[in-house]
Amino acid sequence: MQFQNKKILITAGPTYEPIDPVRFIGNRSTGKMGIAIAESFAKQGAEVELVLGPTHLRPSHKNINCHLVETGAQMYAACLKQYDSCDVAIMSAAVADYKPAEVLNQKIKKSDATITLTLEKTTDILFELGKLKKHQLLVGFALETENLIENATSKLNRKNLDLIVANYSSAFGEGFGFDTNKVIIIDRNNKMYNFELKQKEEVALDIVDIVAKYLK
Repeated sequence: MQFQNKKILITAGPTYEPIDPVRFIGNRSTGKMGIAIAESFAKQGAEVELVLGPTHLRPSHKNINCHLVETGAQMYAACLKQYDSCDVAIMSAAVADYKPAEVLNQKIKKSDATITLTLEKTTDILFELGKLKKHQLLVGFALETENLIENATSKLNRKNLDLIVANYSSAFGEGFGFDTNKVIIIDRNNKMYNFELKQKEEVALDIVDIVAKYLK
């Protein structure tokens, strides 16, 4: 029980940014990876605060407090409530980068005309938590389609992270929707831990082991 008396904040799943009452901007994340991480920490004795975006999946361990959210703004607010008191924050959710500047109250009717949506940036949760970081070990995720190491390392440095979990979304068996994943974990000193393609439950155990090493 190496995480006994430790509080772990984890985000998982997608966020949905509404366009109208029935449509939204989202992504293909299922939350499988984040939930597997939450379960692994809970089994190691941690108190886990899981901020979970819209998905049909749910955690099962009794040590996991699940906070259900839909939008990026709701996820950010839920994280802020838990961040000061957590020892580790792992931001594995796939937060939408943009949202409609205006949300319509009624469903958009189909017509022959084209529709233009004006988008604005959502709050960069990871960046904001990096600015607020004091004692926390902050872990981010980088899902890339190209230049994986370069892009992940840049994100780690820009957002004041301690570790980043990087993986491609273009290879079969990796990323959204699969039960497996293949990751590289990079630390602030550019040390890299390379892992083979594994079940996401096994990937979660690798992440827990690396976090335990750096938390000490």
